[in-house]
Amino acid sequence: MALGYSRGAGAYQQIRTGGGLEQADSHGLITLLMDGGLERIRLAQACMATGNVAGKGEAISKTIEIVGGLQSGLNHDVDSPLVGQLDALYDYMSRRLLHANLHSDPDALDEVARLLGQIRASWVAIPVEARQMAGAGA
Repeated sequence: MALGYSRGAGAYQQIRTGGGLEQADSHGLITLLMDGGLERIRLAQACMATGNVAGKGEAISKTIEIVGGLQSGLNHDVDSPLVGQLDALYDYMSRRLLHANLHSDPDALDEVARLLGQIRASWVAIPVEARQMAGAGA
């Protein structure tokens, strides 16, 4: 079972850090990115509800950047269908975010928040041992 988790943890490339985050591990950094994306979606939802068009656009743009960062961090050298599935899912999420921004569609934001939340929940459930195995192989 740890092998499956290991492949999931290895789906992302090893991340080089700077700006005071050099002590965080790559697993923690990916978690922080996901948390940031979810936070920006909540902000976009609030801006949408109050008619703050500029704030909505900025929050959604930041979320698209974060999703793009998660997507570009995928390690396509890992032999797992999970990498391709995550790549396609991140692409879909980016398109839904664009739709949400263009059409002020709160349902699209809800959908992306649900998807990202599910990915995050799976990500943080990876056992520490599997994270270490994936990190050693990265």
